[in-house]
Amino acid sequence: MLYLLIVVLLLVAELVYFRIADKCNIIDKPNERSSHSCVVLRGGGIIFLIGVWVWSAFFGFTYPWFLAAVTLAAGISFVDDIHSLPDSVRLVVQFLAMGLMFQQLDMLHLELWWVVILALIVCVGASNVINFMDGINGITAGYSLAVLIPVMLMNGKLGFMEDSFLTVVTLSVLVFCIFNF
Repeated sequence: MLYLLIVVLLLVAELVYFRIADKCNIIDKPNERSSHSCVVLRGGGIIFLIGVWVWSAFFGFTYPWFLAAVTLAAGISFVDDIHSLPDSVRLVVQFLAMGLMFQQLDMLHLELWWVVILALIVCVGASNVINFMDGINGITAGYSLAVLIPVMLMNGKLGFMEDSFLTVVTLSVLVFCIFNF
């Protein structure tokens, strides 16, 4: 029953955001590189941040550094959706957000500083690849589900994180799919 309530909250949040985006003209006009041919609303991915905050509110603030990291990354992406930011600003914030995530995972060890730097570069690069794919309707959500479902199955055996977190993130992706496919 709780997950049904969460889905409803996520769905309502996405619909409210779309009304705000429409009124504030947060749109993406197609250009020669676009995969779409008509004007679309931008920023619908805010549902993932909302999902993480909703999970934290219902299940406790178990991962505070992760929550801060996701909030920071989503915030800079949202600002960039409204008006373009220089790549350098986005990259600095993305590295900071990934550093916060590494802090949550207790990965910031000075004796392995070169591994941490390499991992930061790879992770920020991967997040930018995902952001690039996001412009193609459905592809990011589809790939996310293709990753989340096996991770949920693996988590059932290994228990490396809260099942409820993975469930809420998956529900966020499914709500996003309603509007993105």
